[in-house]
Amino acid sequence: MFELIGVAATVASTIVGYVGARRFVEDRLRYVDRIHGWGMPWLAGIAAAAAAAPVVWLLPLVGGATAIAFGVAVGAGVATGARHIRRALAP
Repeated sequence: MFELIGVAATVASTIVGYVGARRFVEDRLRYVDRIHGWGMPWLAGIAAAAAAAPVVWLLPLVGGATAIAFGVAVGAGVATGARHIRRALAP
């Protein structure tokens, strides 16, 4: 039972991280040129995983893989949001 709660928490944090990062990039960072750099999704993902690590450490139901999955989801969300912006602004 507790494993199922841990998996649900991991899936929920991954979805929230991806959608939140993509929406933030598309809405707030639309005209910021630096977001289109090749390393920004990596930087955002590493920062998100580092920020989630202490929270994951305190929660007994989720493990370190949750922080890593959250970081990967945020990085993918940033990359997807930047790609959508480039396609929308292209002539």
